[in-house]
Amino acid sequence: MAIALGAIAVRFWALDTQPGGLYPDEAAEGLSAQKLLALPGYHPVFFDDDGGREALFAYVVAIAFRFFGSSALVLRSTAAALGVLGVLAIWLAARRFGRGAALAAMAWSAGSLWLITVSRDGFRNVITVGFGALALAAILRWGDRPSRLWAILAGLAVGIGLWTYQPLKLTPVLVLVWLLWMHHSDRERYLRVRAHLGWAALAYVAVASPIIWTAITDFQNYFGRGAGVSVFNPEAASSDTYAVHVLKTLGMFIVTGDPNQRHDVDGLPLLGPLLFVLFALGVWRAWRHRADHGHALLLIGLLVYLIPPLVASEGGAPHFLRSLGLAPVIAVLVGLGCVEVVCIARRWSWKLGDAAARAAAPVAIAACVAALAGLGTGSIRAYLERPVSQRYVAYSFADVQLADAAGGGPGTVVLVNDFDGFVVRFLDAHDPPAMVVPGRRLSNPSVYSLIVATNRADIASATDAATAARASVAARDPAGAPAVWEVAP
Repeated sequence: MAIALGAIAVRFWALDTQPGGLYPDEAAEGLSAQKLLALPGYHPVFFDDDGGREALFAYVVAIAFRFFGSSALVLRSTAAALGVLGVLAIWLAARRFGRGAALAAMAWSAGSLWLITVSRDGFRNVITVGFGALALAAILRWGDRPSRLWAILAGLAVGIGLWTYQPLKLTPVLVLVWLLWMHHSDRERYLRVRAHLGWAALAYVAVASPIIWTAITDFQNYFGRGAGVSVFNPEAASSDTYAVHVLKTLGMFIVTGDPNQRHDVDGLPLLGPLLFVLFALGVWRAWRHRADHGHALLLIGLLVYLIPPLVASEGGAPHFLRSLGLAPVIAVLVGLGCVEVVCIARRWSWKLGDAAARAAAPVAIAACVAALAGLGTGSIRAYLERPVSQRYVAYSFADVQLADAAGGGPGTVVLVNDFDGFVVRFLDAHDPPAMVVPGRRLSNPSVYSLIVATNRADIASATDAATAARASVAARDPAGAPAVWEVAP
């Protein structure tokens, strides 16, 4: 309960001002949720706009909008609530490895800067953590107690991953490799699990079939984004060679972090040196117990969910959002690392006498608690102390200022591109202004009472130099430079 309350606190504290702004990808989710509520018969399973998006998160946001109203705060609060549920789901998955491992895994996930950051943004990515952990828990249970019921539940949990975010599309690969490993190391258990494999496959198809059908009938939109950022696409934008990309991605556990301030804070690594020790000990413990299907599943998951950030080379590296499939696995391995620390302390303490032996386990446990508590405290401080200047561009504060200046209404025209226009359409949805792509000339500017743009040049292109010269500054960035201009034509 204490860990859960801590997870709630660090995900909801000052959510109305931190991170602030609103990135267009967040606004796109909000717009989709608004459409789900407003348009009769509108029930897609996949959104083609904004690069293509799985729909489950937007449906959850729509429910929140239905009860609490449509706003950026409700959008991000939905993500924060899903982040808390993800922490609880990780505890559920890790229970299989013992109470100590489960509590440590839960504590790490509650205080991880990585998971705090993703839980406070209104993106669909956060849903990966909870559903990934539920799939992990169901697969583990199926292996421990092979039966038709657990095969069906595992199939359902794996299938719903297609509704969430890209990394969980690889969960069927995880299951396949897990079965092959079990076939090699535990033939009797494999045969018992395989006896109900058909039921798992049937449950998977039942849940995943709408998405599978979409992938077949809307092939270009469904696979377009993934193909566009792949290393196999020669046009994928990356400032690094692929070898450097791989090194940065593998180094994210200890030495480097995501350069994008929406995904991370100041490029801090996922774990850092101290927690990496716990993680490495957890990996070592899982390897020593690899004959057990549960420990083997963690090792396989570590490799399988590394594929998305390794294969997708577009943008900065490491890419923490593409790595989210790893979150439940890393959490459990950190938990196992804490267990290993206690075991090591007990083994070595006997050489120092009875008193040391009695104190070894409590001291080791206290050290792990201190490390995990320090993680949470440091994470939330790093997040909340980040100034607006570091968040302004990353969270598109200028787009919010643009929407505020427009104020809504058909008498206003906003000069904005389609991507940034998501923010204006979402925030001014109650009374949407007219929107025109910059560079396009207005046929009759006088019909508008106000023209709003992010620079004078766009106003000049839409009207004339004289009108642009009369424009005044409506908003400024943290450095005092004009961010939004407005003029009455």
